[in-house]
Amino acid sequence: MPAPELQYNTDGTPSVLRKAVLYEELNFYKRSDILYQMTTVFCERFLPKYGDRTVDQMVQGARSTKQNIVEGSTDGQTSVETELKLLGIARGSNKELLEDYTDYLKKHGLQEWRGHNPRFDALHRFCKEHTAVADYMPYLRKWTDEEMANCAVCLCHMVDKALATYIKNKDREFVEHGGIRERMTAARLGYRNNQKEIIESLRHENEDLKKEILRLQTLIRSLGGNAG
Repeated sequence: MPAPELQYNTDGTPSVLRKAVLYEELNFYKRSDILYQMTTVFCERFLPKYGDRTVDQMVQGARSTKQNIVEGSTDGQTSVETELKLLGIARGSNKELLEDYTDYLKKHGLQEWRGHNPRFDALHRFCKEHTAVADYMPYLRKWTDEEMANCAVCLCHMVDKALATYIKNKDREFVEHGGIRERMTAARLGYRNNQKEIIESLRHENEDLKKEILRLQTLIRSLGGNAG
């Protein structure tokens, strides 16, 4: 197993922490945030305010996707295992949300845009090119339920595909480099090696100083003899 690639503190000592993941820069996180904002508006506009558990399920599913990406990415600094578990939960929540939107389309006799449908092509292009919540906000109060649900379905598929690839890569990283235990071992070995290098450097420095002292003592004696 290759040794884990370690980060180093400012004083040069190795750290057991993995490089922090900036989840805000991950496109699947950005799209999960869009889905959360979109879902709250969708439920407000098109689902009953009372007596329908679907509202809570959809909002919670969207929130769970987003929050587990955040928590998994953060906890991943110390534990790949925890990161994989939470990202898996995020993917499961996203799939549930996808199912809720497709069920809505079926239940209300609305079309799910697929394949070479011109509306799907334009929608897919829009979702692919836009990952900021602000780009969607102007439409959330204008789109019909069919348009909004299809947009959510498209985003859910994108999040699922990206998460699946990301989890696969993290799994490979764990298999190749191990988890926190391996990092702790590598960090301790790195620290010990660093200490040995410092001690060896000090030893050489001490020997050089001794030689310099002897040289100066010899010089002083020779100068004293000449003066006499």
